[in-house]
Amino acid sequence: MADFMTPEQRSAHMSKIRSKDTKPEIWLRRKLHGAGYRYRLHDRRLPGRPDLVFPGRRKVIFVNGCFWHGHSCSVGERLPKSNRDFWRSKRERNQERDAAQRAALTSLGWSYLDVWECEIAVDEHLVRRVERYLQDTD
Repeated sequence: MADFMTPEQRSAHMSKIRSKDTKPEIWLRRKLHGAGYRYRLHDRRLPGRPDLVFPGRRKVIFVNGCFWHGHSCSVGERLPKSNRDFWRSKRERNQERDAAQRAALTSLGWSYLDVWECEIAVDEHLVRRVERYLQDTD
């Protein structure tokens, strides 16, 4: 099936998809700030520019989109019907890059937590899970 958008329309559409300050990220930031946690955003000095950085704890949180990072949920497992090879390889590259960034963070003495978009939509206990991660002194 051919793309129903022209290349110019597709480019305009894709340019509107944000990589930071997404709705799931902002939701989590508000919840954690309300719980008294303070953090930095998208620190360029760290591999992967994590969404939330807790420097004193040497912990970071990544808020991942299920589709873009190939999560094991229904959204993450679905591939578009057109140009499947492109999307499959794009998501594989994203996952490989994610793994390399996580390994680099770990080697620098940082720990990380991945929060998935689908968890924010349905998990009422997500904030408690994140708080446990932040309080853990590992």
